[in-house]
Amino acid sequence: MIPARFAPVLFGFILSGLMSCMVSAIATFRVIDAGDTFVSAWMASWIFSWAVAFPTVLLVAPVTRRIVARIVAAPDTAG
Repeated sequence: MIPARFAPVLFGFILSGLMSCMVSAIATFRVIDAGDTFVSAWMASWIFSWAVAFPTVLLVAPVTRRIVARIVAAPDTAG
């Protein structure tokens, strides 16, 4: 098992992998359609996208959390 302190990094790794996989599949399909080269082009695109997406998620997540915290009402603890 991975120690709990690595949960945010693991979350970002999995999230960026899944999102970049889906987005690169859609973008690749729009450019080359579902021909013989689709899978190899998609995988090449995905690996590059993931290499960009993972560090981006790690850098942007704290900023996003702060923005969300300002937008969302705090939970009512007096109750």
